[in-house]
Amino acid sequence: MKNPMTPQNLLEQILQIQLVLEFGLRIGFDFVRRLCILSGSVQENRFMAKLTVRDLNAGGRRVFVRVDYNVPLEEKGGRMAITDATRIVATLPTLRLLSDQGAKLILAAHLGRPKGKREASMSLRPVAERLAELLVRPVAFVDDCIGEKVEKTVGVMKPGDVVLLENVRFHPEEEKNDPAFAEKLAKAADMYVDDAFGAAHRAHASTEGVARVVAGRGGQCAAGLLMERELKFLGEELEHPARPFLVLLGGAKVSDKIQVIDRLLEKADSLLIGGAMAYTFRLAQGLKTGISLVEPDKTEVAKAALAKAKKRGVKFLLPLDDVVATPVKTDKMDKKGKPIIEYQNARVNADLNCPEDAAGLDIGPATVGAYAQEVASAKTILWNGPMGLFEDKRFAEGTNAVARAVAQATRQHGAKSIIGGGDSVKALNKAKLGDQVTFMSTGGGASLEFLEGKELPGVAVLNDR
Repeated sequence: MKNPMTPQNLLEQILQIQLVLEFGLRIGFDFVRRLCILSGSVQENRFMAKLTVRDLNAGGRRVFVRVDYNVPLEEKGGRMAITDATRIVATLPTLRLLSDQGAKLILAAHLGRPKGKREASMSLRPVAERLAELLVRPVAFVDDCIGEKVEKTVGVMKPGDVVLLENVRFHPEEEKNDPAFAEKLAKAADMYVDDAFGAAHRAHASTEGVARVVAGRGGQCAAGLLMERELKFLGEELEHPARPFLVLLGGAKVSDKIQVIDRLLEKADSLLIGGAMAYTFRLAQGLKTGISLVEPDKTEVAKAALAKAKKRGVKFLLPLDDVVATPVKTDKMDKKGKPIIEYQNARVNADLNCPEDAAGLDIGPATVGAYAQEVASAKTILWNGPMGLFEDKRFAEGTNAVARAVAQATRQHGAKSIIGGGDSVKALNKAKLGDQVTFMSTGGGASLEFLEGKELPGVAVLNDR
């Protein structure tokens, strides 16, 4: 039988707790943080403070900087030209900070999917030229990322100099995270900085292996300023959002985002669905989807998401109407060798059932109005994925209207708007609204995996503060 609680026993327990707290504070133990971790409100590994470039003394040091220069290119006048330099611009603060400190910057990146072979169309040479224009200083380019040419170029660098190495994916060892290849990449590096959030979900040689090599030699491995901002907005800001917290999700497949949906249903006040993924939800509700892109095998997943939203009191909105068209195959082929589909008889469909001969390609005007009203009342907004086939002007109004609503809520109502990378960023930039939101992530797959709660190898390998 337990001893009965007496005033004396209570006093003794209070004194014991006080002694434990005092000792813990003396050794620097964070009781509040530990309680939060134990309760699940803080994910220690994901949000633990990482060393950043602000913590480095990089003067005169050779710093290997992994950047994300996987930018869109197109051929113009016989040369490859950059059509969107957003990712390059995003790295400038980190590069300027290190260069101003007198660091010698060795930049590495990938471009496209060359599958371990040299592809002239995927060379980073045009990126070096654009970077030099943006930095307003010379940027040397080496047509390989390992070997004697790299060593000689780095050997003559002066404090503040910048060199960009050739596409790391020209070597098959990069994506295999080959230790010997990582050693070669890191040969001329004293420090490692990762500013490539968009590639942080890949455990490749330049995103994870090099950091291990540098750390093994006693070098510091830190996050760049862009990486720091990505972790702040996609992590800390969404962990405790100002409310109402609204999530806009678009894109093609429920399967691509079901883990994100499931996780965000734990936090969001409202979740708005657009894009082709909306038709899998419609199918789950017993509605006709015509020849829209759907995933019949994911209807149970969609039903589970709807049930969870109802149970948690999350407002879960699906399109009220849509813009549909009839797809017609042509004899034309795109750059990837796939047949080009033409869409005919584009029209607004006010019925929740899609016509048998049509595919849904955008949200309709009634949905735009309903979604814009929800966005206007939100204090935190997370948007990932377009509302339709926005590359075609006939099916771009839904995405553009959502972009305007998000920008307006940010500008006029002080909402914090976070754009989760990929096509949402493209849509905002295309609408010239990119500078009117709080933060645009440079990550596509990395943003999704981080929002799902997964640990990113490129982040985990960096030094903790």
